[in-house]
Amino acid sequence: MADHNHHDLHVSKFEAPAKLKTLSFALIAIGLLTFVIGLMKNPDRLWTSYLVSFFFFSCLGLSGLFWVAINSAAKAGWSVSIRRFAEATTAFIPWIFVGGLVLLIGFKKLYIWADPAVIAANPVVAAKTGYLNAGFFVVRLLVFVVGCMLFRWAIVGNSLKQDKTGDPELTNKMVGPAVGFIIFFALMFSFFSVDLIMSLLPTWYSTIFGIYTFAGLFQAGLAFLAIVIVLMRRSGLVKGYVTVEHQHDVVKYLKGMTVFWAYIAFSQFMLQWYANLPEETEFYIMRSIGGWLSISTVLLVFRFIVPFLALLPRAAKRSDSNVIAVSVLVLAMQYLDIYWLVYPNFFDGQITFGFWEIGIFAGFAGLFMLCLFSFWSKNSLVPTKDPRMHEALNHHVTY
Repeated sequence: MADHNHHDLHVSKFEAPAKLKTLSFALIAIGLLTFVIGLMKNPDRLWTSYLVSFFFFSCLGLSGLFWVAINSAAKAGWSVSIRRFAEATTAFIPWIFVGGLVLLIGFKKLYIWADPAVIAANPVVAAKTGYLNAGFFVVRLLVFVVGCMLFRWAIVGNSLKQDKTGDPELTNKMVGPAVGFIIFFALMFSFFSVDLIMSLLPTWYSTIFGIYTFAGLFQAGLAFLAIVIVLMRRSGLVKGYVTVEHQHDVVKYLKGMTVFWAYIAFSQFMLQWYANLPEETEFYIMRSIGGWLSISTVLLVFRFIVPFLALLPRAAKRSDSNVIAVSVLVLAMQYLDIYWLVYPNFFDGQITFGFWEIGIFAGFAGLFMLCLFSFWSKNSLVPTKDPRMHEALNHHVTY
């Protein structure tokens, strides 16, 4: 594999099958119908299910941009041939802006700190109104989403431009925005997750909540990337450009982030359990009563223990069926984790799941699929004119 002949390499144009396009439109229709019925019939369940699905798909879209940014900042060559798969998920980022505006409609249904009566009755919440107020919330949301859209335009825009011009200097021009995005993302995603999720229980706080949600975001993003790599490689659309070697390294990242998620989750729990302060323990008490204790246990077992052991052997990282199975499990656990963060704040001790959650998730899933299909159909599946492509073609995993 040291020297590739041109006939070993082939990139086909991507065109989503008509059935998949129809499915995505059908899912969007189900989501819209569920949303309209929910507004009229059950706004409480509608907005909680909306928040969970919105945050889940926002994380998938943002993880793609973070992946491209860290590889650009590191000037990594091995991942060039799989970069376009991650770039495709960033096509959802403009919809985070739209989804965020829709979320503001249900603002008062979700966030009790928006109620003056709650502020008057609770001095702990009242002390946080300098941060927790509607105006500042909207400003932070807009700064984050518009900032991500601009960074996407700079980073992914240069990548796509290179397909047309072949200018090798565009690779270097991606580095500055990539470094800028990593710094911006570290700060602003923390605000995003604290605002949308942590502030649902305004009397509780965790200083590493942003890192916890980031760990989930990147683990799920890598799982999705691994699935796309397997499917694209097996389809023959990127023959020679994407190999099991690339799959192996992405899955190593996935295993690493699985450990990191467990480390952060344990750190957050252990410190609050050990300190045993009322304003810190209420979060975990709520998740250890009723059916929520079983959900907490499921997350420990199936978000950490099972993926870690299932991805440990070298052969497991190179097995298509194993990689897809574990990655699907990780994505399911990411949804369950966000559900676990949101729902106990509204439904005491009761696990509530059904039509509303499935319908809203279907709508977001259809929209996400459509973003991917549109991006891949308009752009090459592989950035063939990147000057570091030879590194990707000659990539070998030694351990």
